[in-house]
Amino acid sequence: MVQATGIGDTMTHTPPEPGRANRWICLRGLMREQRHWGDFPDLFRRRFPQDTLIPADLPGFGTEYGSRSPATIEGITERLRQRYQSRLQQQPVYLLALSLGGMVAIDWASRYPQQIAGVVLMNSSLSGFSPFYRRLSPAVWLPLLKLLSWPRHPWHQEATILTLTSHLHPDAPELLEHWVHYARQYPARRLDILRQLLAALRYRAPRRRPPVPMLLLGGQQDRLVSPSCSEAIATRWQLPLYRHTLAGHDLTLDAGDWVCEQIAAWLNGALSSTAG
Repeated sequence: MVQATGIGDTMTHTPPEPGRANRWICLRGLMREQRHWGDFPDLFRRRFPQDTLIPADLPGFGTEYGSRSPATIEGITERLRQRYQSRLQQQPVYLLALSLGGMVAIDWASRYPQQIAGVVLMNSSLSGFSPFYRRLSPAVWLPLLKLLSWPRHPWHQEATILTLTSHLHPDAPELLEHWVHYARQYPARRLDILRQLLAALRYRAPRRRPPVPMLLLGGQQDRLVSPSCSEAIATRWQLPLYRHTLAGHDLTLDAGDWVCEQIAAWLNGALSSTAG
């Protein structure tokens, strides 16, 4: 089930101080909001009861539906920094990031490393590291075009997204019902979807990895973003990559317990990697 591929060096990450509670900000991807984390926050809190987990909505989505999404990753980062300014002043935070959220995490950690204790990067991709047809699978081009061009029904929209993002739960009826409810309550506006896409296409990650500890996780059954994109990041930045052989793009949905196990081992120094 679990495949660990060591690409690059594995330097030791200094473990957190005994008894110290960490703060985590969780960032999701295109069109998603904090409720799409599903049961994962509960899994995480049971595994790390001392820590504070903050699922964040990106501008324009979920509880931030009233605001417009910036058209750059840097703009999204600045809006989040402004929102969590008081927490950032208390202590550095960890970023747990999936897909497009990973670009925000990389930008944040690159430009403001003093604010970031570490980054867990899941199924993300970067321009200049991987070609566009691997960063967004051709299988999703037509469904995405429909979302941007024609009237859409929330059920069809969310059923398509679930099929593309989950390998182990591609047609879970109860889960789909929840997602349809979210889509009806906070319908993603085409302009915000387009601006998020534009931000992802425009973003150019630094050649050198951010100077903070990083954990790189991937799902080998990702149908939305090619698993080779995580491999490209691992190779370019000399990071070890840990992969779940049965999970799809939504790694915390398909393998939430496994993600928590990898994070625990990383924080204890077993799987960790810091910038050299």
